[in-house]
Amino acid sequence: MFHLQEIRRQPDGLSFDQKLDLLKSLQERNPEILDLQHLRAVGKVTYEKGLYFLDYQLSYEITLASSRSLEPVVLEENRLITEVFGDSEEASALSNEEALYLLPIEGEGISLEDSVADNILLEIPLKVLTPEEETEASMPQGQSWQVLSEEDYLQQQAEAKKENSPFASLQDLFTED
Repeated sequence: MFHLQEIRRQPDGLSFDQKLDLLKSLQERNPEILDLQHLRAVGKVTYEKGLYFLDYQLSYEITLASSRSLEPVVLEENRLITEVFGDSEEASALSNEEALYLLPIEGEGISLEDSVADNILLEIPLKVLTPEEETEASMPQGQSWQVLSEEDYLQQQAEAKKENSPFASLQDLFTED
């Protein structure tokens, strides 16, 4: 945690390079996370005109289950994070648009661990595929079911609509032989 007074005392800000272990706390918040390796945050926290700026490079490897096969998939992530903190007094001095991006200061400091955890959770993709599943054109299927892409589903629905039309049987009535 970076204490607010300590940040204000440093005109150039406080630099940091931290390796973190947040696997257990992240798994409590999102049980889909199987593993988290090489978590590192490198950056600086500064104070300027009543606002606290937290800028850092976040890199990590996260293991999630594939959306199709539930096989473990390791994703390498590298993100640049910028967050602006302030209290209600600073928020009132900003325009409405700027105030939307202002994060409230909770307690006596800014928690790097909370920021990192929140940003990791925000970046978890909805669709996770193994490299083989990404290149594979066919979808999984069983005896009486199959997974369809959205395009295939819409095409199937359009064909079914044509076949179920009450006028579908009349189309062959006026064919010229």
